[in-house]
This record gives sequence, structure tokens and C-alpha cells, in this order.
Amino acid sequence: MKTAIILGATGLTGGELLHKLLEDDRYSKIKLFSRSSTGVKNDKIEEHLVDLFELGKHSEDFNADEVFCCIGTTQAKTPDEETYYKIDHGIPVEAAKLAKENGIPRFMVISALGADPDSRFFYNRTKGEMERDVLAQGIPETYIFEPSLIAGNREENRPFEAAWKKVMSVGNHLLVGPLKKYRSIHAGSIADAMIYVANNKYAATRIESREIREIAESYR
Repeated sequence: MKTAIILGATGLTGGELLHKLLEDDRYSKIKLFSRSSTGVKNDKIEEHLVDLFELGKHSEDFNADEVFCCIGTTQAKTPDEETYYKIDHGIPVEAAKLAKENGIPRFMVISALGADPDSRFFYNRTKGEMERDVLAQGIPETYIFEPSLIAGNREENRPFEAAWKKVMSVGNHLLVGPLKKYRSIHAGSIADAMIYVANNKYAATRIESREIREIAESYR
């Protein structure tokens, strides 16, 4: 029986992941690190309500068989670039450092399609630098998931994103061949793929959206 850590369980993909792990008999404990409660009650859950910018202060509790890092914000929600960087880069990298220090052998993190540390676009550059710095920790099994636009039901109101998802739901079938990787992907598919990879050796370190979907379909 395994113990998993989830960062970002109050978010869309993290919430999907939490519910799937609660139903998975391979996991006996799910440690949640977040600033607010998920509101989910289950004997498997061990909830740590913490300041994620000070995650290093909670090293003693940061022990598990694997870490699922689903932390992420948007530029609309967090317009200040310094704060955005602290969330999308700082928290995952600090979590990877703790995982390395505490001997956690598997670390899964959600990034984004187009992540590139040399990009001239702030969002892509932030994700690329996060990937680079997470990999630099040298955790034996590190897997980076690079989805395109993530589909699913969010509690918060994101009108532009909601409108774009409607466009993508219609246009997905037009994206074929090399463009297929740009199709939107459901949060549940990302969660399925993360769980599969966590429990099976996988050849690739970076896993793009199309491959995430293929893994999820085989997992189901």
C-alpha cells in the first residue's frame, strides 16, 4: 500500500486526481498540501493546510512514495508576474527539492504544451524554467506532463477560457496529424495518465498532450 502527496488538490486536475486515488486500492494514504481545504472527507486523507510559499518548513510531513504536483494559476487570476512565477515555478521546484531530500523516488508535475526556458513568452518561459529546475533535482523517476488546454468543470469563473473551450470542443476534430497534440484534453485524462505512469515504468520524461490522452485511454 502506498502513500501519495498531492499539491493542488483544490484545483481542477488535482481534484480529479484526488477522487481517483481515493478509489484506488493501491493507495492507503493521500497527503494533501494546500492553503485551503478540499472539503473532501475520507479516512485515507491527511490534510495539511499550509502556506505553499513556505513548503520547506513542512519537510517532516513531506514523506510519501510519490508526489503529484498539480499546482498552477493563470495570468488572468494572477496578473502580477512575480507572484505568478512564485506559484508556477517556485512551488513545484521547492516540492521537488523536498522530495529529493526525503528520498521520494517518483515526482509527477503538470506543466504545459510549449514550455520552453528560452521562450520570449512569459508563460511558456516560466513553465520551461520550472521543468528545467525540477529535473535538476535528479529524482530517479521524474515525469513532466505537458497538456494543451485543460477541459473540465471549474468552480471559478473564467469567461475567456470557457469561450475558448467551446471553440476547441468544436474544432478539436479539425486538428489532425501533427496538430492533434493541440486538442484540448480533459482533466480526468491527465489524472488517469499520471496514476498510470506512477505505477508503471515509463520511457519518456516529458509527456505531451496527445501522449497523455493515449496513456489515459489504455489505462481505462
